[in-house]
Amino acid sequence: MNSAPETIAEMLDRLSEIVPDYPSEGISFKDLTPVFADAQGLRRIVDEVIAPFAGTFDVIAGLEARGFVLAAAAAYATGTGMITIRKAGKLPRAVHRDEYTLEYGTGVLEIHRDDIAPGTRVLILDDVLATGGTVGSAVRLLEIAGAKIAGIGVVLELDELGGRKKLAEHKVHSLQLV
Repeated sequence: MNSAPETIAEMLDRLSEIVPDYPSEGISFKDLTPVFADAQGLRRIVDEVIAPFAGTFDVIAGLEARGFVLAAAAAYATGTGMITIRKAGKLPRAVHRDEYTLEYGTGVLEIHRDDIAPGTRVLILDDVLATGGTVGSAVRLLEIAGAKIAGIGVVLELDELGGRKKLAEHKVHSLQLV
């Protein structure tokens, strides 16, 4: 008797670790680092998060820090380059910067001004889409640089926080709603 193949959501549930009360009491954090450490798990999430965007992007942008893991693996798998979108003060050359609102304050993201040629089609990858603040900031930075957003891929989407609504004009693909 053949059993059905494991879905991506089942694989994520099997390989992820749930950390209670992190980063604050009452929150259960779904840690994806065990998925990244599993060769088949990493390959599968990369393949599945980029699949809907095949042929539509020239470069992949990863958000600090877990987005770097996804973007580097996806760039290698697709033979494209990778751009890092960093927290403020981490990049040594002239930058574009964007300040965005978080639940508890503000954050700042930056990209090098000369990392992207105008008109470049960029796929944005990150681990989690929550309120949309961080990914929205990445979109704004890339658009300031003249890039065209090919889409946004994430592993987990916290549906109740409404981040997708803030990104409504872009194609968003998530592997699991939580």
